[in-house]
Amino acid sequence: MPNLEQFVDFNPEKEIPNLHGKVIFITGGTSGLGRASVIGLAKHDPAHIYFSGRNSEAAQELIREVQTEHPLVQTTFIKMDMTSLASVKKACGEFVNDRLDVLMCNAGVMFIPPGVSSDGFELHFAINHLGHAMIINELLPVLRKTAQLPNSDVRVMSLTSTAWKSHPKDGVTFSTLRTPQKGFMGALLRYGQSKLANIVYAAELARRHADSGIKFISVHPGASHTPLTTRPPLHLKLLVIIVLWLMGATFMEEDKGRLSQLWAAAGAKKEQLTNGGFYMPVGRLSDDRLDETASSPELAKNLWTYTQDVLSKF
Repeated sequence: MPNLEQFVDFNPEKEIPNLHGKVIFITGGTSGLGRASVIGLAKHDPAHIYFSGRNSEAAQELIREVQTEHPLVQTTFIKMDMTSLASVKKACGEFVNDRLDVLMCNAGVMFIPPGVSSDGFELHFAINHLGHAMIINELLPVLRKTAQLPNSDVRVMSLTSTAWKSHPKDGVTFSTLRTPQKGFMGALLRYGQSKLANIVYAAELARRHADSGIKFISVHPGASHTPLTTRPPLHLKLLVIIVLWLMGATFMEEDKGRLSQLWAAAGAKKEQLTNGGFYMPVGRLSDDRLDETASSPELAKNLWTYTQDVLSKF
């Protein structure tokens, strides 16, 4: 049985270059793989790391840790409620830098109880997709500006999951997105739908901004022990464990789980990245693993239209 989480050789300490002058924004940076990525990238001396989250106490602890180990790296916490698009848009206004080299869309929820956001959208879709779409939309001008600088290397990555395969039959059930989307195996379908959206939207961004010089990709980090995987109810934890066993995979610790996004953010050379590509750990272009739904131009167009229409109302 093949191990789908088999890592290729990647040593971030040796293979990530000096990031002098670079500005990075990581969503969901106060815990889990987001926090681990802040710490991992800070070791390579970027000019500034912005990170978002809800826990101010955890954010200040992370800032103290980075400042102690890497005093020349500026760190800024942006408090953000991903369940409210108005809050996300307002929070993006706190990003006050004149450049942005890496945007890592890392924040997310998995298998949370049925519900809708403050804007009335199913929660997984609202947080995992719409919230990040708003962030990308708001920060796109500075991303494009940075991409025009000499020797630029601008990247936007959306973290996804192999759970995209559990998407509904039609990919994204647009007609019920303004409901909790309850039902048999509802949590798995809701999460899968949002992770499919991450892949499809990244590919569509790449198509629509092909002339920008920005690389848009989606990245599956692998199954890791983080708050994301420890909070779901017992029956869903067991389901995840069974699925991983069938895939020949196991849970990884955060230091290993962060490798895919560190590779995508800074370890890979710009020319190694395929714009719009979907990557499995570590650095394996895996578009050939996507089904017809995930590769559908029609779904991509519909998701883009739906998303832009939602964002335009805020």
